[in-house]
Amino acid sequence: MHIAVQHPPSIPLQILAGPGSGKTKVLTARIANLISEHNIPPYAICAVTFTNKAASEMRERLTKLIGKAQTSQIKMGTFHALCATFLRRYPRLVGVEGNFTVCDADESKKIVKKLLDKYKEFLIERDISLKEATVLSMISKAKAKGRSAIDLQEEQSNRDNRSSITAEIDRVVAEIYGEYERILRRNNSLDFDDLLVFGVKLFSGHRKVGLWCQHVLVDEFQDTNTIQYELMKCIAAANKCVTIVGDPDQSIYGWRSAEIENLERMQKDYPTTQQIFLEQNYRSTASILAASMAIVSQDNTRVPKTLRTSCPTGPTPVLQSFPYDNNEAAFIAAEIKRLIAVTGGMLGWGDFVILLRLNALSRSIESALQKEGIPNRVLAGHKFFDRLEVKDILAYLQFVDNPHFVPAFSRAINVPGRSIGEKASEMLESGYIPDLLSAAQRLQISPFEVVQRIYDGKTPDIKPPVKRKLASFLPPLRELRKLAQSGMQPPDLIRRFLDLIDYKSHLMKTQPDWESRWDNVQELINYASEVEITASSQQRDYDDVSDGEDTPLRLFLQASMLSTDTETQADDGKEKVTIATCHAAKGLEWPVVMIPAVEKGTFPSSRAEDIHEERRLLYVACTRAQGLLYLSYSTARMVSGEVKRKEPSDFLLPLHGQVRCGLQPNAFWRHVHFTLRTCSAIRHRI
Repeated sequence: MHIAVQHPPSIPLQILAGPGSGKTKVLTARIANLISEHNIPPYAICAVTFTNKAASEMRERLTKLIGKAQTSQIKMGTFHALCATFLRRYPRLVGVEGNFTVCDADESKKIVKKLLDKYKEFLIERDISLKEATVLSMISKAKAKGRSAIDLQEEQSNRDNRSSITAEIDRVVAEIYGEYERILRRNNSLDFDDLLVFGVKLFSGHRKVGLWCQHVLVDEFQDTNTIQYELMKCIAAANKCVTIVGDPDQSIYGWRSAEIENLERMQKDYPTTQQIFLEQNYRSTASILAASMAIVSQDNTRVPKTLRTSCPTGPTPVLQSFPYDNNEAAFIAAEIKRLIAVTGGMLGWGDFVILLRLNALSRSIESALQKEGIPNRVLAGHKFFDRLEVKDILAYLQFVDNPHFVPAFSRAINVPGRSIGEKASEMLESGYIPDLLSAAQRLQISPFEVVQRIYDGKTPDIKPPVKRKLASFLPPLRELRKLAQSGMQPPDLIRRFLDLIDYKSHLMKTQPDWESRWDNVQELINYASEVEITASSQQRDYDDVSDGEDTPLRLFLQASMLSTDTETQADDGKEKVTIATCHAAKGLEWPVVMIPAVEKGTFPSSRAEDIHEERRLLYVACTRAQGLLYLSYSTARMVSGEVKRKEPSDFLLPLHGQVRCGLQPNAFWRHVHFTLRTCSAIRHRI
């Protein structure tokens, strides 16, 4: 740890950190060391994380080490947030407007659905099923590799086999990709992938924008894709000083275009790169680590490394087989209750997690937990920013900031209902909205300007007339725009919006559960109050090329669009057993981990393309455990209404001698007490 922290900043560094090895502590300590020992100004440091939660944790730790003033100057956040910040500052350098709106996944899906309708007959004739989610996934993967719509279309024109179904799908996707991009640009909007694409354009095409950077640090480097790696290189171009933290054994996002090869790519691009291994685990017992390492070590292509622990040996992990999946689910529920009882209150409901390879496996387990009266929660429920009332308010604020953004206009103009369109959240709608949008396109002005001209009598009304209906829409919108442009803070702006359109009455009239929805509105105000706006306090470098303007509203909208549900999700505070996918559990830990359905067809998944990544996923799941680990499988499982025979996963083969097959309840409970106490004490010191 000390060697990694004190490593010379001029020599590129790869810190390969196993699970539970204290990588966050090392990364934050290294940043503090760069500032205090090497006199690198805080504003010249760029620290990139993969989640807002990780960025917040790093910011909290740094504040304790170097103080709030210096921490606030560090350019810290996700790749997407970092790009959004600089694109707001220098928008015209890459051909966008500074008030661009980040188009969320729902709106992207609606755009693609509308575009896909044009190919309906073509696809039916060829017996091809193509969903908008598939199209968006293919577009996203193309952007992750830095490939434009033109690149895809050129690839299609160079193909010989034009009659294959794959080629037909690729051609349709390439055409939709191009039209999708044109619609986004027309709406002055970027989707999440565009933030990275345009970020690379900005930093690679205008090197002066990145001259401030003296050192780049990237967390979870094994999860980076091509475009993110290129972004790191562009930002670090001036000094080539880079520190990354990653673990190739935890690379589990290949389906999201993550490329484990980026570790090797970095060594080629930065030939002087040195590696430091963090192999001391502070989370799990020795027996859990032994079983986990036995699983991942089957991959003979991996970087050879091991894990040691300061925790005691602990109880041997359990491997249990069952005749049917319902027996497996019943055992899990009964074992949770038994563990709580025999540990005398040391364990509570919140200390247990059930990790699944697939969400579909949760039904029988949820039923078994319910039958036993065990409180439980599914990790990553309904997202806060996807709730109707939150989206209503954000739509108004988005339209206030960016009058060209059609999805926000289409939603806002019917909240409260004004009978201007039937479905207020679609890109193209029935009713008056198509005529208003058509007029905007014909006159080459924004929808906001169209309704202003109609309302002010400067443009003829459409038929049927809409001017009267605009009386409750346009005046509040005009006032909100003035307030936003004058710099009113988002919480006050939201409160003024609620008053201007009497949104509470709207909820009371339209939503049976309006009280809980109104609570969510208040929570949005709380969130707006808590959003830490650091951009204004950071040093503005190269203002001679800066052409963007960051209003408080714009910064709030950016934060809300890039936020995650885990940071804003309300909880009732009661302890519950967690049910989560193995992917969702990455970076988390629990005293007791149970992994059911470790069977062929599940581990590895029957749809998996990379068996090594599937093995790493099971390794990640096992290393979430602090004190107790259970693996189980069934010899028969209900699949699509039929009982299918199952076999244990080949990943379990090397566990001979590392696990107990069956339970020995009276033999190790004193061992469990000691193990949990010791692990807790060690983690507290770290």
